[in-house]
Amino acid sequence: MPKLDLSHIDWRTGSGYPGKLARAGDGRSVQPVGDAGGLSQYGVNIVRLEPGAMSSLRHYHMEQDEFVMVTEGACTLIDDDGAHDMLPGDCAAFPAGEENGHHLVNRSDKPAAFLVVGTRTPTETGYYSELDMMVRFANGDFTFTRKDGSPLTAEQTGEDI
Repeated sequence: MPKLDLSHIDWRTGSGYPGKLARAGDGRSVQPVGDAGGLSQYGVNIVRLEPGAMSSLRHYHMEQDEFVMVTEGACTLIDDDGAHDMLPGDCAAFPAGEENGHHLVNRSDKPAAFLVVGTRTPTETGYYSELDMMVRFANGDFTFTRKDGSPLTAEQTGEDI
């Protein structure tokens, strides 16, 4: 099945963030095209952002490389160096272990989309630049804690978790 029929690949919405932080996924949809093609060594997703939506909370990965290319509309890449306008064809790369918190935001009044490709590793640790939060992935589960590994508080997530 080399050619994928995108019209038959479902979109996922929302996020897996805890508590009210899950609202960070409002207006974001993900189409897992790599999964649909049977890829296992890296993930490939099309991400669609409605006006005002963001791809994620600003984060960086310790074990996984990440690459993005805007395919539709206009996005703003926000990282530790500031805001960078991105149009179709513009790309950005985030090597594993590089402590540069990043995300894409749609500041326009039209939908935008980008392709994201990332390494798949059995474990992963990610950190959130603007929050005292990290995520660990192991055994198929995501665990969110403070950066020192202690539990998140209601103050951090906006509600009890």
